[in-house]
Amino acid sequence: MLSRVADSLYWMSRYIERAENIARLLDVNLQLLLDFEAMDDDKLKEHWEPVIRAAGEEELFNELYDQADSQSVTDFLTFNRENPSSVISCMFAARENARMIRDQISTEMWQCLNHAYLFLKSNNAKKVWEDGPYEFYKQILDYSHLFQGMTDSTFTHTEGYYFMQVGKYLERAEKTSRILDIKYHILLPSVEDVGGAIDAVQWGALLRSCSAFEAYHSIYVTSVNPLKVSDFLIFNSNFPRSILFSVRHLDSNLRKISGSNPGFYSNDVERVSGRLVSDMTYSNIDDAFKSGLHEYLGMLQERFVEIGEAMFANYMFHTRPDMATEIASQQQQQQQQ
Repeated sequence: MLSRVADSLYWMSRYIERAENIARLLDVNLQLLLDFEAMDDDKLKEHWEPVIRAAGEEELFNELYDQADSQSVTDFLTFNRENPSSVISCMFAARENARMIRDQISTEMWQCLNHAYLFLKSNNAKKVWEDGPYEFYKQILDYSHLFQGMTDSTFTHTEGYYFMQVGKYLERAEKTSRILDIKYHILLPSVEDVGGAIDAVQWGALLRSCSAFEAYHSIYVTSVNPLKVSDFLIFNSNFPRSILFSVRHLDSNLRKISGSNPGFYSNDVERVSGRLVSDMTYSNIDDAFKSGLHEYLGMLQERFVEIGEAMFANYMFHTRPDMATEIASQQQQQQQQ
């Protein structure tokens, strides 16, 4: 597969997953405001700043807006084209990557992305937003879920599909770790406070931000507990948005690309990914709290960055050899024939 095709498939999948995560995070936080009394500017800032940090665009937001409130943050993370992580920027970028490899993906996949693009570009998108943000963000989530279903059903499960899965699960693991890290830091500043009186509404919102509320309560029927929430979102091996689930599927799809067997690695990205899977498999929430949850999640985020860089180095970018090297390589191949 050409590296440019692999690159477009990988980033198309990452952008769609990112748009879905941002849309859900905004929707949950807008609904959360309805559970509180009127909030002053300081309280609104305290509520919205973690959302900006979870998106990883705090510096750009501060350049473009004076303060963090419901209007500025939702505009920045939904419609602002200057923000590469806004919902509209991500969906447009996903569609552009799809356009460049139109002949490599199914018609159904292209139609789904193109329909999302036309919706967001039209005046109807703003009208839906004005009528109610919930319906707008639900539409984004529906496009993402529809695209993933179309991909599974109409796209050949070979090399290109594996690149898409790597992009999806890497983005998902990174966003889950970032949301948990930021929210946990705000709601529970110190590890010694575990088990204290934490507002159940806030922790329920954290679970909803990761589409985990119902899945969590199917296992833990009691009230929301910070320790159990952290364990569920990090180490649950069956929930599809937990970090452990994501990194295992990430590693599995990397090995399908190269054909290497478990326990061995053929390149740097598999080495980093395999080591991360091993470390998480033989760890638990107690180990994470011993080192400090913020530090542990920070370590995971560094690993995700390392995997992304290794993906680019191993699959997306190849330097053009000089003429002498190319001639020597061809002569060697001829001698072996």
